[in-house]
Amino acid sequence: MKKTVYLLLLALPFAACKKSDGARSDTSKTVPATNQIAGANSNKLKTNATLSFAGYTWAVTTNPTGQGPGPNVFSTGSAYVDASGFLHLKIKKNTSTGKWECGEVTMLSNLGYGTYQWKVEGAISTLDKNVVFGMFNYSGNDFFDEMDIEYSKWGYATNNRVLNYTLYPATGSSLDSVETTYPVTLTGTYTTQRFKRSSSAVTFKSLGGFHDDDTNLYASKTWTSPPQSISTLAMPVMMNLWLFHGLAPSNNQNVEIIIHDFKFTPL
Repeated sequence: MKKTVYLLLLALPFAACKKSDGARSDTSKTVPATNQIAGANSNKLKTNATLSFAGYTWAVTTNPTGQGPGPNVFSTGSAYVDASGFLHLKIKKNTSTGKWECGEVTMLSNLGYGTYQWKVEGAISTLDKNVVFGMFNYSGNDFFDEMDIEYSKWGYATNNRVLNYTLYPATGSSLDSVETTYPVTLTGTYTTQRFKRSSSAVTFKSLGGFHDDDTNLYASKTWTSPPQSISTLAMPVMMNLWLFHGLAPSNNQNVEIIIHDFKFTPL
């Protein structure tokens, strides 16, 4: 048992950071055609579908044949805004094609130093073992310039360390990414997820319920520079709900996460 746990803990950071089978050519996060970023990999999917949410315009990832992360199929039907202005991300089976379709959106604006906050509705602490929910700041250059909040069991049904904070270094740095994971048991489905970035530090926080302060804080982590490398770039925000290694939910059930609000407060 101890050996199994040890191997699991070793595997988790690798799974979380590499996103799609550890390949260096991973296309785990796409940059829309209307917001290509200097230095971004040229194999990123281009999409013209957009939606409006929380005062920003977002590109909706669409790829019927499959792409990273996963690889997975992404569709416009898996990312939409309801009449209340809430963003829905879904994983659902297309009964016509038999394929599972995932949801991902990318902000068409670049944001820099400040506080990034999401108010999320969903059973994120008990997601199916193959489901991944992510909120992050990303430049388009894989393995650099990124701050992640992710919830996933990364394929292990008994893994309770479902919360992952990850910091990727600035482009040009020789340092690798750093990550920490937390066990999470929530009594409700409302949470607040947040990180604050500056040139010298990134602080991640997660809270039970919807709060603009630190009420019901259940996890927090700060990395500083030095010793870590922290990106100085202004970058888009992304949110996605996808399947680890492209595997169907082990319970064969559709999944839905509702983001009630995203707020950016600049420094």
